[in-house]
Parts: sequence; C-alpha cells; structure tokens
Amino acid sequence: MIKKELEDFLPNKENVFYKKFDQSQTNIKVSKSDVINEIKKVFDPEIPVNLYDLGLIYNLDIQDNNVLVQMTLTSPNCPVAGTMPQNVGNTIANIKGLKSIKVELIWEPKWNKDMMSEEAKLALDIF
Repeated sequence: MIKKELEDFLPNKENVFYKKFDQSQTNIKVSKSDVINEIKKVFDPEIPVNLYDLGLIYNLDIQDNNVLVQMTLTSPNCPVAGTMPQNVGNTIANIKGLKSIKVELIWEPKWNKDMMSEEAKLALDIF
C-alpha cells in the first residue's frame, strides 16, 4: 500500500505568479500599505471577505519595489487554488513603480479561523 501525504492531494501545489515590469528608473516607492490596499480588493469566491482580512497572506516583503507575497488558501482542496495567486498578482500590478511581483502559494502553517482579522470574524459572525 502506498502511503499518501497531504501534498499528494493539493491542487497545483507549485503554483506561483511572477511578473516583471520594465521600470529601470522610478522615483515612486511602493509601500506595504499600497500592496495591502490592492490585496484587500481580492475576495475568496466562497466567503464574502477579502484575502488579507481572512489571514491568507502569510508574508509580504517589498525590496526596491520588488514585491513578494506568500499566501495560502482556506483549504488545500480550494477550487481556485490554480488561479488565486494570479488574481492577487494581477491586482497588485495596478500599483505604479513596481519592478516585479512574485506571489507564492504555500501550505504551512495550515490556515485556521484564528488567523482572521476581527473585522472578518465580525462579518462572518465568528467569535
């Protein structure tokens, strides 16, 4: 009998969105709040709360206008696993002055409802 691991059931587990921009010279500095504001425009299709307030963004790093986002999903079997990093990346791409965006889908630590913001818990009536 073959032993299966969680990773064997994850959809498109290597899913990464990457986009590079032609920005050799710019005086615009991309801020963390700019990126967060864009991410807050992306909603889980099954839950009426944005990804940031759901606690699905695990890491947000900006260095020299290169943005790295590490995110997860509410469930490894989420039907939008293959498209959510692209949705997040395309939304962040609206920010002026970007050099690159990389959005990685990660699965550790496992997401749970305690990672949600107070606003998200209120919206979903979770206490």
